[in-house]
Parts: sequence; C-alpha cells; structure tokens
Amino acid sequence: MAASLRTRLARLRVDLTPWRGSRDFRILLVSGSVFFLGGMVGYVALPYQLYQLTGSNFAVGAMGLVTIAPLVVFGLYGGALADHVERRKLLVGTGIAQVVISALMVTNTLLAHPQIWLIYVCGALNAIASSLQRPSREALLPRVVRHQEIPAAVALSSLTAQVGQLAGPALGGVLVGSVGVTWAFAVELTGIVFATLLYTRLGSYKAGDHTTAPSLRAIGGGIMYAYRRKDLLATYLVDMVGMFLAMPIVLFPAFATDVLKEPKLLGLLYSAEAIGAMCASLTSGWAKHVHHQGRAVVLATIGWGASVGIAGLAPNIWFAIGFFALAGAADMVSVLFRSVIWNQTIPDEMRGRLAGIEMLGYSLGPLGGQARSGLVADLTSVRTAIVSGGALCVIGVVGTAAWLREFWRYDARTDEHAVRERDLRAAR
Repeated sequence: MAASLRTRLARLRVDLTPWRGSRDFRILLVSGSVFFLGGMVGYVALPYQLYQLTGSNFAVGAMGLVTIAPLVVFGLYGGALADHVERRKLLVGTGIAQVVISALMVTNTLLAHPQIWLIYVCGALNAIASSLQRPSREALLPRVVRHQEIPAAVALSSLTAQVGQLAGPALGGVLVGSVGVTWAFAVELTGIVFATLLYTRLGSYKAGDHTTAPSLRAIGGGIMYAYRRKDLLATYLVDMVGMFLAMPIVLFPAFATDVLKEPKLLGLLYSAEAIGAMCASLTSGWAKHVHHQGRAVVLATIGWGASVGIAGLAPNIWFAIGFFALAGAADMVSVLFRSVIWNQTIPDEMRGRLAGIEMLGYSLGPLGGQARSGLVADLTSVRTAIVSGGALCVIGVVGTAAWLREFWRYDARTDEHAVRERDLRAAR
C-alpha cells in the first residue's frame, strides 16, 4: 500500500528529464527565466512612472493601445521570419535591440524632466522587438528536447514563468517604492543583457531546405494551415473563448474594495491564479501519460470558467482566493496541453508562423476579455460580470468542442500529424 502511494506521488512530481538531458534547453530555460523576471519588474515600473508623470489613468492605459498594432503586425511577421532564418541569430539580434530600448528607458529616468513621448516610443519599439523574438524562442522548444519530453519541457518552462510572475512584480514594487524607477528599469536591463548573452551560447538551428521568405503569402500560408487543421484551430478558439468570456482581472480592485470590503488583500487576488498555476506545474508529472490532450484542454478550460464563476459568488475574500487559485491551476493545465499539441504536431518549417498566431491568440483574448468584463460590470454589477463570465465560458467552450469534434477525439498516439512528427524526429 505504501509503495503504491509512493509510486502515485512520484508520478505527480515535475519531470526534470529535459533539464538533465539537453544543454540548449537549460540555456533557454535559464535565459527565459531571467528575461521574464526582469520584464515583470519593468512591467510594474513603467505604469508607475507614467502615472507619476501624468497623474492620468488614461495615459497609463494608452500604453496598451500603443502596443496592439505592433503586436499584431510584427507577431505575424516574426513568425514568418522565424521559419526562414537561423533562430539563434534572430534571438540575439532582437535581444540587442531590447538592450538598446531598455537603456533608453533607464536614461530617460535620469533626465531632469523625463520625456513622456519617449516612454510611448520605447513601449512600441519593445513590442516590435518582443513580437519578432518570441516566435523564434517558442519554435526552438521542440528542436532542443526529444519528442516524448515535450510535455515535461513545457511544464518546466511554464513553472519558471510563474516564478517570475510572482517574484517580478513584488521586486518591482519594492524597488519603485524604495529606490525609484531607475533601479527597476536597471534590473530589467540587466536581465535582458544576461539573457541575450546566454542566447549566443545556443547551438545553430538553421531553417530547413524548403523555407518560404517572410511575406504576406508566407503569413497567409501559416493562417491557412492552422485553419485546415481543426485540432489546431480548436486550441486557439477554446483559449480565446475562455479568456474573452471569463477574464476577471480588471475587476479585482472593485471586487476587493466594494464587494468583499478587503482592499488591503487586493494583492492576494492578483497572486492567486499564479499560485494555482505554480502548484499545477509542480505536480505535472502525470501529464506525460495523457494522450487525449484535446479532451484535457476542453475540460481544463471548463474548469477555469467554472472556478471563476464560483469565485464571483464568494462570501469572503478567502473563498474567492481559493477558487481563483483553482482557476489558475486549470488554466495552467490548458496551457500545458495546448503547448504539447503545438510542439508535437506542427512541422518545423511552420513552427515560427504558428507561434506568431499563438502569441496573438493568448494576447488578444485577455485584452478583449478585460474590456468585456469592465463593460458588463458597469452595466450590471461586479458580481454579475464575474459570475456570468464564468457561466458563459463553460457554455462557450462546450459549444466550441461540440462544433470541432475532432479536437475532443484527438489522440497523440494515432493522430496523423503527431505520428509524422514523432517519426521524423526519431529519424533525426
């Protein structure tokens, strides 16, 4: 009995096989961790500086408007570029650009009168550099680990991102409150420099012999490939439905202050989902035994919506925190299996373009979801916005899964795309 329990617990432990077996995966993991941690420090410092300089909430929110167009245009172009050039060089080149942009942000804080227009320009330029870089970084993952190690590699990558999501804002808040935004931006700059230096240590990952030069035709080819693959289309749609209908974050200040009467614990609401996601990552060893990954995505996204909706009914803040943590854990499971499907089935010559589309999906869904929940809350109430969003998410995901039934039936052992990629990588 005790041996059986130990075996079951061992299956839950995060799988470290990719870390032990791949030097380049270790480089990607460490560089990504440092980069994300520094980026989250800057994520706190930038709106703080804008608000201090302008006293305007709209001025802070306008940064999102400035970055939307670069995200869409260069996210798609960056994906096409990643399928055509040597990905290490693209990572290093965009990293150098980010170093320059971050150095400008630090320099601006040292001026007697920091320039507001320069902050927006740097924000737009950084969105361009990030959009060009991220598809290459995402597309490298299946190249640096073995096919069967992809679930573990995705879980480890997500875990380090969650550590940064928790520690970065906390460190950023301490820095801007104690020594000022200059030091916060300096930490971000240091992280980018370190990550870029690590990128230079990666092996060479040249594009294949049958690449397509970046163009509207190449981008269109990626979009059509995703559309024809109903399993891929479902991964994008299920996530966008879940995020658009049930994203509650913009309502947290009002929920904590006006509804639950606990403004001092607002920070815990923001941390709850990340804590839940981290717990899911730390116990993700079971994921490598799951083959019906589409089914797992659907059920996890339903769990996300249901948990958010129940949290909206919370009689006190601790109840809400508990269910938002469950929502974060469910969302992490969805992220894990969507990433596994992408990395195990998409041909390498298409991986960059599809990574660009993925980036748009998980960026635009939450942005639209925040606007939706804010509008519903203003028209009805905060509780109604959260509860109705969760309920609509469950209905929407069930409807999407019923429409794209191939996704529910997806099996990694027999799917033609998964089998082809598994055989190709085994041959390599």
